[in-house]
Amino acid sequence: MDVNQGEIPSLYRAFKNDFLIGAAVNPVTLNSQKEFIIKHFNSLTSENNMKFENLQPEEGNFTFDHADDLVSFARNHEMNVRGHTLVWHNQTPDWFFENKNGGITDRQTLLERMKSHIVTVMERYKGQINSWDVVNEAIADNGTQLLRDSKWKQIIGDDFIDKAFEFAHIADPGAELFYNDYNESDPEKREKIYKMTKGLIERGVPIHGIGLQAHWNLSNPSLDHIREAIERYASLGLRLHITEMDISVFSFEDKRTDLKAPTAEMAAEQTQRYKNLFKLLREYSDVISSVTFWGVADNYTWLDDFPVRGRKNWPLLFDRDLKPKQSFWEVVDL
Repeated sequence: MDVNQGEIPSLYRAFKNDFLIGAAVNPVTLNSQKEFIIKHFNSLTSENNMKFENLQPEEGNFTFDHADDLVSFARNHEMNVRGHTLVWHNQTPDWFFENKNGGITDRQTLLERMKSHIVTVMERYKGQINSWDVVNEAIADNGTQLLRDSKWKQIIGDDFIDKAFEFAHIADPGAELFYNDYNESDPEKREKIYKMTKGLIERGVPIHGIGLQAHWNLSNPSLDHIREAIERYASLGLRLHITEMDISVFSFEDKRTDLKAPTAEMAAEQTQRYKNLFKLLREYSDVISSVTFWGVADNYTWLDDFPVRGRKNWPLLFDRDLKPKQSFWEVVDL
């Protein structure tokens, strides 16, 4: 799309003294919105092409083309890259957890496969990818159980997280290693994430930061809960990244499908929400070093299919035509 960006300030330059401003991209957006991305972002995350099923769909068969393109693009334009993600219960092919007969594999085999994948991927991009989401979404959402009952946990045990970070540090000692999760500001889950990461630190596991996904909406989580989460995690001495930020105009429970555009009330609330959030994040720029949006503009967002498939959402700072929304102006005016 040909949008005159000449009079529009650069988003990342507005926060050059605070933190990196990133975007999750895919091969289509990286190509079709190249100049736009170069102007407004100085950090990139691959939306899906560095996830396990895309990098190693079959054992030993690595497909690096799209990941290579992103890293090359970032290098050519002096951008940071966040690697996303190495160990996750989703988007990991079935073969990884199976033995040659199709049954469940054993702990040692799975550890060897984990190490092989992490080392192969991270060594390829050593010195080119600054930080990695090593383990993604391993905490149980509800109840007293600390960890999600994933195949990683079932087969390896609770120490699969320790092992993932240890393997990652061996592969690239210079990379910053993060634990990444959603609902990270909910008090109950916050305390679980805190407990898990505190345990890693106490055991000497090489973890450097926590990624707050920040898939938020117009009212939830509250600013107080976000502030409390930032302070709680920062108290561990870890670096914080906002890793997947978007502000849905719908609450999670709102299943409406009739809107063709956000209402005036939604737009006004989103503008104020973004302004309040960035004001808060800047207060903590001493511990928050990166803020990444999960997308570039409203023309493409994963929220168009979640939690209501096919419903349009408008969660970002730029509209469907890559034009800045009022929320953009409020944010850069900070």
